[in-house]
Amino acid sequence: MELSHEFLVEDREFKDYDDFKAHCRLKTIPDFNFAYDIVDRYAKDCPGKRALVWIDDNNDEETFTFDDISRESKRAAYWLTSRGIKKGDTVMLILRRRYEWWILMPALHRIGAIVIPATDQLLQSDIEYRTNAADVKMIITYNNPNIMGEIEKSMPKSPSVKYLVTVGEPHGDWISFHEEYERLPAEFPRPVGEAATHNDDPMLLYFTSGTSGYPKMVLQNFDYPIGHIITAKYWHGVLDDGLHLSIAETGWAKATWGKLYGQWICGTAQFVYDMNMFKPAKMLEMISKYGLTTFCAPPTVYRFLVRQDLDKYDLSKCVRFSTAGEALNDEVFNKWLEKTGKKIFEGYGQTESTIICGNFMEYSPIKPGSMGRPNPLYDVAILNENNKPVPTGEVGELCIHVEDGHPFGLLVGYYRDVVLTADAFDGGWYHTGDNVYMDEEGYVMFVGRKDDIIKTAGYRVSPFEVESILQKHPAVMECAVTGVDDPKRGMAIKATIVLSPGYDSKDPADMERELSTFAKENTAMYKCPRIFEFVKELPKTISGKIRRVEIREKDKGKDTQNIKQDF
Repeated sequence: MELSHEFLVEDREFKDYDDFKAHCRLKTIPDFNFAYDIVDRYAKDCPGKRALVWIDDNNDEETFTFDDISRESKRAAYWLTSRGIKKGDTVMLILRRRYEWWILMPALHRIGAIVIPATDQLLQSDIEYRTNAADVKMIITYNNPNIMGEIEKSMPKSPSVKYLVTVGEPHGDWISFHEEYERLPAEFPRPVGEAATHNDDPMLLYFTSGTSGYPKMVLQNFDYPIGHIITAKYWHGVLDDGLHLSIAETGWAKATWGKLYGQWICGTAQFVYDMNMFKPAKMLEMISKYGLTTFCAPPTVYRFLVRQDLDKYDLSKCVRFSTAGEALNDEVFNKWLEKTGKKIFEGYGQTESTIICGNFMEYSPIKPGSMGRPNPLYDVAILNENNKPVPTGEVGELCIHVEDGHPFGLLVGYYRDVVLTADAFDGGWYHTGDNVYMDEEGYVMFVGRKDDIIKTAGYRVSPFEVESILQKHPAVMECAVTGVDDPKRGMAIKATIVLSPGYDSKDPADMERELSTFAKENTAMYKCPRIFEFVKELPKTISGKIRRVEIREKDKGKDTQNIKQDF
């Protein structure tokens, strides 16, 4: 049994992408609430249906049915209200991959509280900013001295926070979640009257990972999970009663993309590996041992996985591999296909949305390097600075038309920021801030963030395009391409590179010459990097995206007079 068909206007198989685009539409129900209308519905109709398989590095393992999740989230909602949490209150969850996240998320939905998932990488200043910007009333985390210490240090400047809660062992003055909630009945009737939740009520608040400036507060309403039916059913390709893994920490939006809403609506169970450190061989072992049916990870993970001896692992039960977060290099796609016989289905979206473009099912051939084609829920166009469509093949900003209605899964707006919201929805379009182009067949190619484009000697260069060339060289594990101020060209192209094992001990000058020659042989001269820097790791956001802005800031004011001028 799966519930996704109840939200499809036409419940049928689509013949091809054109049929999918023309006829795939979703609908909601009055006062839709994920906890009552999905979790409790499964618990009532098929209580033994598997919902969650959780394992950690100590080989502790827990399996939860939908009946378990329904019961325990009701108990948790009872406890939350006993502590004063009510509809409209904001509660921050910093739980990494602890199984309690899958109990507390629906518990907070039951109440109508606004949940703020956050990462355990936050520092004191990050927490202070978030608690004050959103008037956070309660923070729930796990027993980790680092994050608990940062939270405690932030409290003198976080006046809205009334409760600090740990799901681990009792700790000092912190409230012990398990000690209190396990004593309570698993009862929480659906609220009525003013306490009832409605489709347009605020449900979820994400702080963007912030490639520049302060994080924005992305607000989603109670209909947001319905939009992720497209994410799970048609991009991830999840199976009813299957087992899906998205590699994501619960502190960023990919968790609600791939670890909760769409997957449960479509009837698949979540597999959660609460790992202390990513180990490629261990991840492949998990896929093989547990017979995962669908798997999603960022391109960086595939770059590590494809270097393993894949013949040692049984990946046969996994019907769909997918990726998002950064544009996928075609070299990784081709190597994965060669070694496994399986394609990687790329998708693109934002914290502000569900999937915007993707390779959906087998509706279209995959074009390596393309983000796929537009989600049928979104009226997508590529616009110039005057909000006018650009010709096919020309670079512009990817935008979503909203004048005729707000599509499922697109943000309501930026919380408490009318100006920023108005700017994002300027002219009846939601502006993603991402530059792309569309080919003759409707495939969308990622070029870069608007502020990442490099203008050199009159040319506009996409960082991703140059990165894709460099990553074809076996020495390059990861790279980030940025522009450096240059008096002759306006900007010079710089490549910041993490070398693969075995190459990191070589002389940097030799590596620079080798990679420079490789670039010249594989792309136009004006796209070739003139500066190379070799580093141990690239600066990244909490969601794993490369922070090119940090590299640009570090390079500001540097002397570029000695840049090679031989090409």
